[in-house]
Amino acid sequence: MVDGFAVVVSAGTFRSDGEGLVHFPHRWTPEGVAVEADFTGAHLLHLAAAGCVLNDVYREAARLGIPLGGVRVSATGGFNTENWTSTGISYSVMLDSSAPPADLDRLVEIVDGVAEIPRAIRAGARVSRSAG
Repeated sequence: MVDGFAVVVSAGTFRSDGEGLVHFPHRWTPEGVAVEADFTGAHLLHLAAAGCVLNDVYREAARLGIPLGGVRVSATGGFNTENWTSTGISYSVMLDSSAPPADLDRLVEIVDGVAEIPRAIRAGARVSRSAG
């Protein structure tokens, strides 16, 4: 088993700067999102989960009226090297906000339930190859 395919996505006051980062425009933040990830399949899988969580944190915070200065989502996990299947993904969320801790806990709980990519992965989404 190989562990540690770590990725980080960050925006706002938590937005990372430095060499080797990729920056993308982002509908929720004027300065965009910074991505820290190697370009392997494992990293991209974890990046999809982390990026979805970051987006949904901003979306749900806006819906709930929770102010956000910054968001940082880290995701990591392992792969079984005999068959290259995922052993699971874990993620953590850091929030820069003046909202009460209970509101932030509720926000993260809501996002964990609605984030589309983590939900698809948990459900075992079907992937198929098509011709062409």
